[in-house]
Amino acid sequence: MSESKEYSATAHKPSRPSSRVISALALSLGSLSLVASVILGDAPIVSAAAAHETPSAMETEKADGRPSVITTTEIIADLARHVAGERMFVKSLVPKGGDPHSFEPSLRDVRDIVYSDMAFTNYMLLEEQNLIRAIDANLPASAPNISLAEEASKYGANLIPLIENINLDTIWLGLRVRGSGKDLGMGRAAEVRLNASQVEGPGKLFGYVTGSFGTPELFFSPEGAARKAPGTSGGSGGVGAGYGQALLPMDAHMHMSWAFTKPGVYRLHLGAEIAQDSGDVAQDTGARGVVTFAVGVEPSTVLGGSGDGAASGAGAGASTGAATGGAKPTVLDIGHADISVNLDTGAIEIYGDDIEGRNNGNKAARSYEPSSTVISVPSKALADIPKESSFRFLGRAGEQVYQLPQAVLGKHVHGEIDPHLWHDVANAKAYVKIIRDVMSKTDRAGAQVYAANAQKYLQELDELDAHMRASIASIPEDRRYLVTTHDAYGYLANAYGLKVAGFATPNPGVEASVQDIKKLTQTLRDLHVPAVFLEPNLAVRSSQLSEIASTLGVRVCKLYGDAFDDQVSSYAQMMRANARSLSACLGGLKTSVLNNPITEKK
Repeated sequence: MSESKEYSATAHKPSRPSSRVISALALSLGSLSLVASVILGDAPIVSAAAAHETPSAMETEKADGRPSVITTTEIIADLARHVAGERMFVKSLVPKGGDPHSFEPSLRDVRDIVYSDMAFTNYMLLEEQNLIRAIDANLPASAPNISLAEEASKYGANLIPLIENINLDTIWLGLRVRGSGKDLGMGRAAEVRLNASQVEGPGKLFGYVTGSFGTPELFFSPEGAARKAPGTSGGSGGVGAGYGQALLPMDAHMHMSWAFTKPGVYRLHLGAEIAQDSGDVAQDTGARGVVTFAVGVEPSTVLGGSGDGAASGAGAGASTGAATGGAKPTVLDIGHADISVNLDTGAIEIYGDDIEGRNNGNKAARSYEPSSTVISVPSKALADIPKESSFRFLGRAGEQVYQLPQAVLGKHVHGEIDPHLWHDVANAKAYVKIIRDVMSKTDRAGAQVYAANAQKYLQELDELDAHMRASIASIPEDRRYLVTTHDAYGYLANAYGLKVAGFATPNPGVEASVQDIKKLTQTLRDLHVPAVFLEPNLAVRSSQLSEIASTLGVRVCKLYGDAFDDQVSSYAQMMRANARSLSACLGGLKTSVLNNPITEKK
């Protein structure tokens, strides 16, 4: 069965004038406004200032009769060259070492666009808008104009949504009542009383709900608290000093915020009662459970009673580790989960996204046993305490707490989908298949050549993918933390088992704030991260990350993102260089090869 899919050749088709109609585009290039192109008859004509310049590469290739391909980045150009072979001329508008997020096209770039037979962009708001406008306004009407990232899902690519608030790139943890309670004689007016009897840990734990007008309702705290969950008709009072009570109606499902004042391991001891009515005396359900939180420390070693994470928890890890036989715990670090009272089984459980199912695109949920499960609260969850007086129970305004937030806030950096798809080799393969099909439809005489070239390259990419997995698998699991210049490596982490622990800024065009620097510094300290990674083309703009690393004695290593340099000139070279750098700097290789020339078999 053919892998070919139908691509949207007209999805980004510019609106072009008919023959012998004059069209011009004014581009703002800093303070300079240029007339980009004029179409007169069948021959493109550019401005008088450019008329006497030497022909562009595209003009030369057009004269020789070879089809020309324009791309926005060197990475896309390399993929296209592997498919095109010698039948097409391929050129990237963004030069080697350039940043597609900020690159502005020149008049010569516009001339190259005018003479191109097809264009491949990444888009999903990756490239600078003026670059996209230049392509859309000047590419010939007959030329395919393809956004690879937007077409890639049709070819099996895995797309990762961008979280609206960086702090929300954590698990969302709420409360829930499951089961009918029929065996207990409970009707729909019954309420469940989830009691927190104590907390073990190095600091204070708070559980609260922020209401519609921003006022917090406190459920769990060191002083004790009792609040009704939405839908309850009454209350039975608190459980005394520390640690609180939540009153939940039948079938309740409620989002919460959780805050922790210090890094370390916390254990929240819970029990459940149930009453037929809010005013009735409650009966004990017998449900008991201890929910474990790893706050700012490595979660995978917590229940085994070894490693820095367990040590940070004030010695609380030994008993639970014994209960699990020293087995590695299930770590819940993203998605949605609830601390649940199951009335049918008489148990307190954690009910949330099925981790394995989620990785396979399945949104099913399942139950987790608290004694073998750890809730991860990473250092990137650090947040300033709000200035409003209603939040003084957390501490002074401006101080920081680790927070699992309740709601989605903030703004997108690139859009709804992370546009850096190529850091997962499987997604780069999807790009290659799209390029193959577009070239084959545009130049049908060369279809067999493009198919053969693509098949050969796809096999090379399979080998590259296996190499990436083996290299990163050599890194100890508790050292697979990725701290980078900006937020561009979600696909790399998701595909190869790394964890994005932090970055200097969400966007390379934005300077790191004081808050960004404070969070990043705390992350490096808490997780004992051995290295941070800078993109070569953004190193000059990443002084904050280098300074933090220098202060903490952390190694600074190279990691390629959006662009090549003098050492790396192909996608495969870039990915292999990244694999070597990650392994060497995070402890996966016995000896460093970072200073060796980067080579690739041709």
